[in-house]
Amino acid sequence: MMVKKVSFCGISGSGMSALAQVLKAKGYEVSGSDRSFDQGKDEKNKKALEAFGIKIFKQDGSAVQKDTDFLYISTAVEDTIPDVKKALEYGVKIQKRSDLLAQIFSDFKYGVAVGGTSGKTTLTAMIGYILDVALKKPTVINGGLLKNYEGQKGIENVILNDGDIAVIEADESDGSIEKYTPYISVVNNITIDHKPIEELKKLFLNFALKAKYAVINADCENSKELSLLKNAKTFSIKNKKADIYLTNIKPLKDGVSYELKGKTFKLKLIGAFNVANAAAAILTTSLLGVDEFKAAEILQGFLGTKRRLDVIGSKNNITVIDDFAHNPDKVKASMSALKDYKGRILVMFQPHGFSPMRMMGREIIESFASVMDKDDVLFMPEIFYAGGSVTRDISSKDLVEYGKSLHLNAEFYESRDEIKKRMIQIAKTGDRIVIMGARDNTLPDFCKSILEDIK
Repeated sequence: MMVKKVSFCGISGSGMSALAQVLKAKGYEVSGSDRSFDQGKDEKNKKALEAFGIKIFKQDGSAVQKDTDFLYISTAVEDTIPDVKKALEYGVKIQKRSDLLAQIFSDFKYGVAVGGTSGKTTLTAMIGYILDVALKKPTVINGGLLKNYEGQKGIENVILNDGDIAVIEADESDGSIEKYTPYISVVNNITIDHKPIEELKKLFLNFALKAKYAVINADCENSKELSLLKNAKTFSIKNKKADIYLTNIKPLKDGVSYELKGKTFKLKLIGAFNVANAAAAILTTSLLGVDEFKAAEILQGFLGTKRRLDVIGSKNNITVIDDFAHNPDKVKASMSALKDYKGRILVMFQPHGFSPMRMMGREIIESFASVMDKDDVLFMPEIFYAGGSVTRDISSKDLVEYGKSLHLNAEFYESRDEIKKRMIQIAKTGDRIVIMGARDNTLPDFCKSILEDIK
């Protein structure tokens, strides 16, 4: 076979960088460009991709040559970008990221697609980690960074093997979930996020019906209806009739413990929702030949993914935590997990997108209000705007005012730096400083700067 020559426009994005590495490992000649690299950002990703043997170009069209077979683009890429213009000029085939992922996925005998509005990244990582340690040789394509694989060559959002199992995150937000025909469909939950509930229910029903097995969360109001399907297998932390039932959940100093059929296991992650993720992972891998107890044992070594209740560090007994929560369900799950432990919470929530905030901003505030105590403080900067034409008819200020009407201790500041200053000023020993938000790559560095500035 002739070596295929391909290029990725927007290669630094988590979905794109993972696929670029998969194709490189298959022997393709891979290049890419990203405007963030041109702006001097995401330097770590750039170096990691280059170390993996992927050539990085400026986003000026030079990445696309006459003999390039494919240019891969994400949904967010416009026709005006030089790489796309050059591909059109040369007659190079242009393909969307989701189509490439579907194509790669269909090449595997056993495809596991992990769907749901929350917990996809952690669950995909758990399933992949169990299968990898159990020597099932999975190829895993994840939306987050896998802490167990830190230090591997390239970016640690993939596990590369040469077996016949693939594990991927199936995204419902752009409808690309409809492109997969899995051996196992996992529906972790169905809650409000990018689309209305009724639309999501229909999407996940079709997703579940297409698979040989549908792994269903029996505890979620909206997904448990799917447990009536003939191909359904269920997991639960509340219902002992489920195929996998984990019980007796107890918070520990460095994680959580639970029982599987009378035997106690530990997780290095916090929160009951992560025990539910573990239940889903144990059930899914059991359908691929891994013993349930063996899977639970392997999970004791699972370190999680970055930006999911990720402890950045502690200084003067003040802990700084980075978290990706950005919808009502995720906010409630993360805050509930944090409330299992003593200490005041100072949380900055950076909302992303004007349209999502119009749709679920009030529900997000209600999630904070349902969990936070009167001495906890919610700080909000203005809504994060990633570009494109939008209607700016809602502000974080409106959400803070709504929070106050629910007796939430909430404060609005124009800038993040003002919030950082205020948090450090009032933080005292035993406090947790939590930074929450999505779509903004600068948040992890912002967390680190808070830790550095604590006196």
